[in-house]
Amino acid sequence: MLPVSTTLATPMAPATPNISLPSQESRPPYVPLTDFVQQLEDYAPTIPDSVTAYYLNRAGFEATDPRIVRLISLASQKFISDIANDALQHCKMKASGQSSKKQGKDKKFTLTMEDLTPALAEYGINVKKPHYYT
Repeated sequence: MLPVSTTLATPMAPATPNISLPSQESRPPYVPLTDFVQQLEDYAPTIPDSVTAYYLNRAGFEATDPRIVRLISLASQKFISDIANDALQHCKMKASGQSSKKQGKDKKFTLTMEDLTPALAEYGINVKKPHYYT
């Protein structure tokens, strides 16, 4: 994830981070965007830029600016992470309904289509099994 600077609202509440916004007089409005672009250049997303550029080119999008490709890589990583997290939650809910002999830290989860299908459906992606698997 990209680092976010936070400041404390009061010394009495250290657990409550408050994002400090610069005053309009001290900094121009475009400075936070340039900071974000600088952080984006230094960040290496999980999905390589070459993979993102390949699929963008296949879809007909030609990006000449590598920062655009990096931004789309970051958005894709977030999208996939959200789907995987939702599938994990489905798996945990399914496992909590069943009595299991394994308890505690030894519990391992496996990503299955049974858990992935409802997670993808939340994002508008419908997955159907081929007729030879039914």
